Amino acid sequence: MALIVQKFGGSSVANAARVMAAARKAIKAKQAGNQVIVVVSARGDTTDDLIQLAREITENPPAREMDMLLATGEQISIALLAMAIATLGEKAVSLTGAQVGIVTDSFHTKARIKSISTNRMRMALMEGNIAIVAGFQGMDEKENITTLGRGGSDTTAVALAAVMKTEGVEGNKVDCEIYTDVDGIYTTDPRLVPEARKIDFISYDEMLELSSVGAGVMHSRSIEFARKFDVPVLVCSSFGEATGTWIIPEQSWMADSPVRGVALVKDEARIAILDVPDRPGISHQFFTALASSAIVVDMIAQNVSRNGKTTIGFTVPTEDLKNTLAILAPLAEGLGAIVENSGEVSKVSIVGVGMRNHTGVAQRMFKAIAKEGIHLRMITTADIKISVLVEKSEGIQALRAVHQEFGLGQIETKGIQGDRYSSLGAGYTDLVSITNRLPNMEDILVTEVSVESEQGRITVFQLPDLPGTCSSIFGSIAQAGIVVDMIVQNVHSQGVDLSFSVLAGNLPFALEITEKWIGIHAKNATVAADPDITAIHVHGVGMRTHTGVASKMFGVLANLGININMINTSEMKISVVVDQDKAGMAVNALKEVFQIS
Repeated sequence: MALIVQKFGGSSVANAARVMAAARKAIKAKQAGNQVIVVVSARGDTTDDLIQLAREITENPPAREMDMLLATGEQISIALLAMAIATLGEKAVSLTGAQVGIVTDSFHTKARIKSISTNRMRMALMEGNIAIVAGFQGMDEKENITTLGRGGSDTTAVALAAVMKTEGVEGNKVDCEIYTDVDGIYTTDPRLVPEARKIDFISYDEMLELSSVGAGVMHSRSIEFARKFDVPVLVCSSFGEATGTWIIPEQSWMADSPVRGVALVKDEARIAILDVPDRPGISHQFFTALASSAIVVDMIAQNVSRNGKTTIGFTVPTEDLKNTLAILAPLAEGLGAIVENSGEVSKVSIVGVGMRNHTGVAQRMFKAIAKEGIHLRMITTADIKISVLVEKSEGIQALRAVHQEFGLGQIETKGIQGDRYSSLGAGYTDLVSITNRLPNMEDILVTEVSVESEQGRITVFQLPDLPGTCSSIFGSIAQAGIVVDMIVQNVHSQGVDLSFSVLAGNLPFALEITEKWIGIHAKNATVAADPDITAIHVHGVGMRTHTGVASKMFGVLANLGININMINTSEMKISVVVDQDKAGMAVNALKEVFQIS
């Protein structure tokens, strides 16, 4: 007997007919021989209506009382769905998050799950019931009702599947089905790019990165659970019988395409801190202060210093800009640094596991955007993701250009034959065993600290801020067969600074090409090279959304007196570049603090 966790979003239970349709899907799954748990969101616009009710009383309601209020939306849904199932002749029992034993921390309105008891669910299932669980909510250790924030019902569903799988369902076969108002995951938002196509299978890592950079179908926290506990997730429509999209362990054929999805975050705020003293511990000061206020920093790009000063660029959600500037102002003033910001930028990102073995991907992306006459305001790269910032008004145009460049509107011909997924793929058995040792379910999972030695770095200062600059530079380097690894670009009032790394053996040739390019296209720019650097990578799941990880990493290096020369971040990895002679000490200390053997 298998267990299926089904989740129905607000639009899927918005009226009586849709509640009955959801009930029929749950019954169909049970009659196929499965045990069934159903997670339900608040109906339609119920949550928005509840928020409006609170605003009629006060513009600043206490967070605890907001949770008490908002949790009522899901309670309506679970009761109605249980009634619908009973009307259709099957047994069902509705349970709130607190009743089912979802224990969270005490961060009201954005709580994280610490543990889930399976006793109440198992009892309900053994008695022949379909268990109907309220999504989006739990209780803290003082029995206060808490809510999980954006995407909370998705998080609840995948977390329930994870804990039921971990504690051993017969045959260890647990799936999670997310029913929503779309029929799967698309190569990008089809409302913005009509030729976008549905993806039949996507890896956990690709989905996690896409979720974190604007793909709104699934929230990144739910994908973290799927990745950590190896829970296959099906995303499909409530309103039809389409196959949907399976989110599964990575398959070898997925790497055939360099890019499998493009995403857009329309509203980002960009911060640039100029004239930062280039000494150990400075990055730690900034990001620790932001983490203490639970501000999620997204793109981080730190360039190589010049004349003892460096530039640190990063992005935050637009709604956090005011608070971020208030936190940074006194810190920057104390260091003699300058804070610049722009709240009118959008982020375009490409994602694909095939980036690991395809060259020239970044150059193709930059070239496609340059053809549209669009300036790049910031660049960061990661293992399977490249992100750029553009002006907010140009975001959709850039998204469409990149989608077309990589041919993502074409039909995907490869896929899994036979079984619809491969559970517990290579490396996932060990991953799940590590995850099971976490004190709390939603704690950050750091799996590895790795090193790339024999690296060289090139930095170009004061490049012209013109469309196509990066595309032209990297095009010249790609033509020479040189693979570029990390790329960091910051744009600020003093110009454009671009840093990138290559294998040490390729550094002299890459430097020659760059200097030649500058001599033709940017005679006022200057270039510097360093042949003695090492890239250190801390790997994990949800590295960006757990605000303290980067801060902890930077703190370890600061305590050792190790200066950070470059920074890149993603959901799967935080990377820093340090001097080669300090790398061994840094790696040992990071392994100790993250408890990596």
